[in-house]
Amino acid sequence: MADTKREIERKYEADESAGLSDLPDLTKVSGVSAVIDKGVAELDATYYDTPDQRLAAASLTLRRRTGGDDAGWHLKLPVSEGVRDEIHAPLSDTVPRTLGGLVRSRVRDAELVPVVRLRSARDIRHLVDDSGGLLAEISVDRVHAERLSGGDGTTEWTEIEVELADDGDPAFLDKVEKKLRKAGVSRSKSASKLARALGETGQAPRKQAVVEAAPVTSGDHVLAYVRAQRDAIIELDPAVRRDVYDSVHSMRVATRRMRSAFRSYGKILDRAVTDPIGDELKWLAGELGVDRDQEVLTERLTAALAALPRAQLTGPVRTRIRTWSHARRSGSRRRLIAVLDGRRYLDLLTALDTLLATPPLLKAASGEPEKVISKAVHKDFDKLSGLIAEAIDSPPGPDRDLAIHEARKKAKRTRYSAEAATPALGKPAKSLTSDMKSLQNLLGEHQDSVMAREALRDVATQAHAAGENAFTYGVLYGREERAAEGVEAGLPGAWETIRSGTVF
Repeated sequence: MADTKREIERKYEADESAGLSDLPDLTKVSGVSAVIDKGVAELDATYYDTPDQRLAAASLTLRRRTGGDDAGWHLKLPVSEGVRDEIHAPLSDTVPRTLGGLVRSRVRDAELVPVVRLRSARDIRHLVDDSGGLLAEISVDRVHAERLSGGDGTTEWTEIEVELADDGDPAFLDKVEKKLRKAGVSRSKSASKLARALGETGQAPRKQAVVEAAPVTSGDHVLAYVRAQRDAIIELDPAVRRDVYDSVHSMRVATRRMRSAFRSYGKILDRAVTDPIGDELKWLAGELGVDRDQEVLTERLTAALAALPRAQLTGPVRTRIRTWSHARRSGSRRRLIAVLDGRRYLDLLTALDTLLATPPLLKAASGEPEKVISKAVHKDFDKLSGLIAEAIDSPPGPDRDLAIHEARKKAKRTRYSAEAATPALGKPAKSLTSDMKSLQNLLGEHQDSVMAREALRDVATQAHAAGENAFTYGVLYGREERAAEGVEAGLPGAWETIRSGTVF
């Protein structure tokens, strides 16, 4: 089993001969009452990566470390500058399966091999407040690095590391840094020990955050949008596996954005190539949706229950809904992880890499964005207009529910095509993106009501079978019906406002 810790730290350069006694008196830092000597820890860490250093290129580190109070396997995932999530797993001879899964979207079928060994003598001090509470840990690390593969040689250096205590205020690190700078200590030029070791003992990894040339042609703009979605899928993979809030939704959106781009810009990217990939993206979105849709439904039903007067709550309704949700979601979580571990998903990632490396550009790809991209967005908007008219004209009931659902999907596609067009077309496309998001939300409220009513029937059936009072589920069902009717009544006016106000 792996544990996760949010790590907020800063690294500083120190002279080769520096020791902790050379640091300034940190009791002068506001809030620090004492600096407590915690002794010297001998740390021995071996870092693993693919032979072409895919993890390092993405600023991920995977290591097996002995010594200190946290011996074991550590995977560090970047969150923002100076902030990483450190995931621990027990010490073992091979990479733990849990951690291997978290890097699989980058590693794929490549082998993880030892690349660098770091042996450090860590001189540790704790900065504590007047009640003895830990504010931060400061250490002077004397590091010896040995390259194991992908290079040759050794290097040594000394650095100072300041790590904020759990749940500490990041502003405290600014106070410590101010004191260190006055003493002549500067921020490290390397983001991590591994990055420095790689740079000084062999070829450093090629960073993924390469500055791309500014898009010029229609093809440039569409490919930039597709590339951003591919990157998002890969980057979100570990968060989805860890069940980080909203990660499933975000990955699903990335798949939909890319698929929409393939369909909207079929005059730019050959659909004979993109359609099969689009089918796989649809499959992945569907698998992600099993989890996400359950999450949305549970949140909606829970909020609806909270809004009910006490007199309308009969029976163990909250417990029943929690039980129903947990049973459905636990199964979907297992299925989703199996999907991410499966060959089909890895083949999709490889297909996306291939598409971006050798894009199937058509003649229109070399055209001016103002003409080619604009025409594609107009086409999506026109199709949406027809679907909205059909939804408004349909009689209330299942036919209208389906028509509104189809219009919602088209509004989403139009939103994404306008979103992709914004860098090329500017304000008109940005405005249309905003309008389509509002329309999508309105129509989404209607679809959520349809799904909530289906769920309520399901839960009510289970409650009745268990001998529970089902009155409350009927009350909630009626409220959902009224919510849908409100959307239907407001749709004609909302659409007329959007249609007449669009400047695209």
